[in-house]
Amino acid sequence: MKNTILFFVVLFSLPVFSQDTLQTVKVEAQRKKLQKSLLKTTNTTVLTSKELLKAACCNLAESFETNPSIDVNFSDALTGTKQIKMLGLTSPYLLITEENIPSVRGASQAYGLSFTPGTWVESIQITKGAGSVINGYESISGQINTELKKPVNDIPFFLNVYGSTDSRFEINTHLNKKVSDKWAASLFVHGNGRFSKKDMNEDGFLDNPLGNQINVMNRWQYTDAEKGWVSFLNFRYMNDEKQTGQVDFLPNRDKLTSNFWGSEINTERFDFSSKIGYVWPEIPYQSIGFQNAFTSHNQNSYFGLNQYNIKQQSYYSNLIFNSIISNTLNKFAAGLNFTSDDYQEFVNVSNYSRRDNSLGAFFEYTYDNANNFSIILGGRLDYHNRLGFFATPRLHARYNPWKDGVLRFSAGRGKRLANIFAENQQLFGSSRNFTILDSGGKIYGLDPEIAWNYGVGFLQKFHIFSKNADVSVDFYRTDFQNQIVVDLFQSPQQANFYNLKGDSFANSLQLEFNMEIIKNLNMRSAYKYYDIKTDYLSGSFQRPLQAKHRFFGNLEFETNKDEKERQWKFDYTLNWIGKQQLPNTVSNPAQDRLPEFSPSFAVMNAQVTKIFSSTFEMYVGAENFGNYKQDKAILGADNPFGTNFDSAIVYAPIFGQMYYAGLRFKIK
Repeated sequence: MKNTILFFVVLFSLPVFSQDTLQTVKVEAQRKKLQKSLLKTTNTTVLTSKELLKAACCNLAESFETNPSIDVNFSDALTGTKQIKMLGLTSPYLLITEENIPSVRGASQAYGLSFTPGTWVESIQITKGAGSVINGYESISGQINTELKKPVNDIPFFLNVYGSTDSRFEINTHLNKKVSDKWAASLFVHGNGRFSKKDMNEDGFLDNPLGNQINVMNRWQYTDAEKGWVSFLNFRYMNDEKQTGQVDFLPNRDKLTSNFWGSEINTERFDFSSKIGYVWPEIPYQSIGFQNAFTSHNQNSYFGLNQYNIKQQSYYSNLIFNSIISNTLNKFAAGLNFTSDDYQEFVNVSNYSRRDNSLGAFFEYTYDNANNFSIILGGRLDYHNRLGFFATPRLHARYNPWKDGVLRFSAGRGKRLANIFAENQQLFGSSRNFTILDSGGKIYGLDPEIAWNYGVGFLQKFHIFSKNADVSVDFYRTDFQNQIVVDLFQSPQQANFYNLKGDSFANSLQLEFNMEIIKNLNMRSAYKYYDIKTDYLSGSFQRPLQAKHRFFGNLEFETNKDEKERQWKFDYTLNWIGKQQLPNTVSNPAQDRLPEFSPSFAVMNAQVTKIFSSTFEMYVGAENFGNYKQDKAILGADNPFGTNFDSAIVYAPIFGQMYYAGLRFKIK
């Protein structure tokens, strides 16, 4: 593949810097890895870059393994793609933003989380419930916002090299320079590749895809604190190539033939974004910001004999004004935003190309008594060329009844157009026929998805034997007024898409307890209960491939740093997943039939890090070292062009044990 050469060019052409040309940046040493505020109105958890070092966070999709709020699962048995869920709902119901600009949406829903390398990330904010109206109307179950490393604060040079037993190799290089007293620039270069074939379960199919990715970002920051100006400019190019399917499949020989079943997914993407902000120097509570982003996303792919190609060109613009009403206890944000999406989408010979435009105005009022109560009331009015005019109300409230305790409530409405093929690409890896049963809607003949989300959360911090501890309870409910139902229950040879004909809801309960057991030994634990049910044409069922019960546990220990800043760090994570409703396979032959529910299982991960100095460290780790693997990961694997072939019913790991090692080197 053409990117293989580029990958090794990046690997062996790292620049060398002399120490006297580089400036030292002071890093805050005691910043907590995971932060929960008692004063923030929204139910938000912040994951810092230190938290992301606890596991093999090769990309954004793999950055949530040590956090209980996000569930991480494989989407299928072929592509190695990890899918995230929050409040029991998949990522399309989340608003995923990069520095508060929508990033993973539309054509990028299936693989977009793997396009942001983990080392680029400064922090991740996870907000449960309906998000802010400032960021749009699409958020239903929550928002995940990623903050990238800032040029003005980043160190001059960073190198991360990673390799694993599943034949994945990765390199990340960060170069940073302060160009002048107001300008700073960063260059991020990422390359990864998997070059050898693995079939650990001996079903004749690759356990993980072959492929490679080149990802480059050039980032500029301008800061003039005296005059109140700050701005960011980002230029980014990414090329990702994947090959999966049968072990003996060769693209040049077998593409789109029935010789061997195979797939290639090639994605090329260009992004440009700008953010310009101004704070009135003599009125620090008043500011104005202007965000712009352009994205070109082009995916060419085939799955066996099915072809799927989608190109999306998007423009996003957001103008935000912040000020106060009378005093700083009463604040508001108001503004306008515009979004344009041009889709060229082809499923085999069917053309689903279209253009979506929306223009919206929003107003958000915040009252905060700077003590024990705050409330955010937001609303927006949008016009969409397919949906017409519609309103989006949102509410968030916080009350601190006593010291170190906080009660939060949120409610809001979300509306979105589902991209049914881009969001369900795992179904192309099957013999299912796709049928859209409705024809009167605005997109694919379907109506937009509309849902209300309500939630309440309580957090209490306290001490046990002079050690920090906290306990929290969150309950959220999502009620769908309309939902695009993906029905896999009628027949194992069929995937039906239609508007909701009855009820659909998602209840999520999370109980969390965290504490410092002894000095430097911390424990996190969480139990999650999901009741997610939808009325299908053949009856009411739990959402497939979603466990009702989950348990999460994490232990971390680190030694004290010595005078040379040497240190050991140890991390262990346990995820127990209860039984899951599986799609209907009753009519399949016995060898390709699955039970109604999957068995429960546990997955354990661990990592050890040795810090040799403030500039060099190494780490080794294991994922799924208990070696649990799903039986029958691919149905009909012996006859992939037959009627029973299905690689999308995945409830557990495919690969089994995976071990990895890496190093990090810095010049400060």
